[in-house]
Amino acid sequence: MIRDAVTFEVFRNAVTGIADEMAITILRTAHSQLVASSMDFSAALCDAQGRVIAQANTLPVHLGSIPAAMEAISEEFGGQVRPGDIYLLNDPSLGGMHLPDVFAVSPVFQEEVLLGYSVTVVNHTDVGGWAAGSMAVQSKSIFAEGVQIPPSRLVEAGVMNETFLRLILRNVREPELLRGDLESQLAACHTGAEGLRALAARHGVQGLEGLIDELLDYSETLLRAALAEAVSGTYEFTDHIDDDGLGSGPIPIRVKATLSESGIELDFTGSSPQVESALNATDSFTRSAAYAALQGVLASDIPANSGFYRPFTFVIPQASILNGQRPAARGARGLVGFRIIDAVLGALAPVFPSRVPAAGDGGPDGIAIGLVGADGESTVLWDPLSGAWGARPDRDGVDGISSLGANLTNTPVEELERSGHIRIDGYGYLPDSGGAGRWRGGLATFRDMTILTPEVTVQIRSDRRKFLPYGLAGGEQGTPSLNVLNLGGPGERVLESKPHLAMTAGTRHRHVTAGGGGHGSPFERAPERVLEDVLDGKVTRRGAQRDYGVVITGDAIDASATARSRDQARSRTADPSSLLAE
Repeated sequence: MIRDAVTFEVFRNAVTGIADEMAITILRTAHSQLVASSMDFSAALCDAQGRVIAQANTLPVHLGSIPAAMEAISEEFGGQVRPGDIYLLNDPSLGGMHLPDVFAVSPVFQEEVLLGYSVTVVNHTDVGGWAAGSMAVQSKSIFAEGVQIPPSRLVEAGVMNETFLRLILRNVREPELLRGDLESQLAACHTGAEGLRALAARHGVQGLEGLIDELLDYSETLLRAALAEAVSGTYEFTDHIDDDGLGSGPIPIRVKATLSESGIELDFTGSSPQVESALNATDSFTRSAAYAALQGVLASDIPANSGFYRPFTFVIPQASILNGQRPAARGARGLVGFRIIDAVLGALAPVFPSRVPAAGDGGPDGIAIGLVGADGESTVLWDPLSGAWGARPDRDGVDGISSLGANLTNTPVEELERSGHIRIDGYGYLPDSGGAGRWRGGLATFRDMTILTPEVTVQIRSDRRKFLPYGLAGGEQGTPSLNVLNLGGPGERVLESKPHLAMTAGTRHRHVTAGGGGHGSPFERAPERVLEDVLDGKVTRRGAQRDYGVVITGDAIDASATARSRDQARSRTADPSSLLAE
């Protein structure tokens, strides 16, 4: 029960502001392009019990995994935490998600009293292993993916364990880059600690603890109220990943969502067993993706913390792709998280029809470029390319935006070209790539690059080539992703969706993300909107007539031709056998 609404509201915003300040600290001090430009990191505050009390506006699929990391730290160090300590971990079997995501956890004390913890998660550019970037889909064991860090003390009472740090740096391709990003994590932990101590000074230790309890109860209350508005029942959906990158597939992600007075249960029974490649996720990452899906559906003013998690129960089969068992490789598990979000949203679409969008691009595609210079030094370039959201129930999808589970940014062209190893020849949207509907899906994004270095390795993690982004309420599917070598030239070749290959200087590559699905019947789209899309270059004239039945002459709609075209299209839809006569 909230005793003082004003004090509570000020505290709620203050604690969230501290978490955001931690994120800004990382953004301003990180060294790598993947963190400083693409924003692949997260930050949060926890209380003394390890409960999440505030999260920065960063990656949702990171943040829901923090409770597992805190549990692992508590089990390892228990009552041995001391002021000035900082702990690291990345082991997926011991609280982590995949090896590039390194957690840094700093206990926060006021005198001898433990107030809580500052927590940061950074996706480091490389943590070793056989492939540059440490996320190769083709990895078959975690031992091939890089350095594994169980819950460990990096800083003890303010003193850095230099031996431990040197051991980590010796195992990665760009040690100074990792050191710089790690130092940005530690700086952010310090920022969070200062903020939490300031709150304790203002409210007192007991007052702070009481406000935290109220905040978690508040989130739980709001979520339960939102769920109470839904019709109780069981709702099922199955989505797929095309393949595992090693020739096996498709890979089903199946969810059964049961809404009742007690909350929401998500049962993933029937999903794929764990696979041989690196797509396997942890159960904490599966929960995190599910939290993100529901956060995206419900009102944004519900604070994301451990209180939000309380109404959830999960059934996640062991040794499944959603809960891989050691020594399963996990490096490319992000793709599974994005498909979990798509599956959960698909199940909830009948429950919240006015809030659930059609499927988007399936999550940012990951492109890692690795090379070794003449001096023996390694370089790793990352391009996590985001495409589009699917159409929403009341408006079009968004172009050139990250999945709601990722919240990344597309890397600026200048940032990629600065190294001198690649040239970006083209970057933009593809017309006719958004799924047709009353509301159009977001457009696919393409990026063309030319290799300028004698030899590089390229690892690509993409999907939605065979199982396209789904439409809703009669909307059409989106369009497939694509990888092409030497487009339009000698040796043009379409690559699989998850290749790992060598490229030489002069090799050209085009990557295309999937286009988002549509929402509602395409023939319910106002012809004026179709005309706007044509004039904006988002839909071609041919696509306007083919997909929407809208005929455009010059810069105007041919009303009579549009009426005939739409009537003919409806007739074909009602009687599919008429297609045989065409």
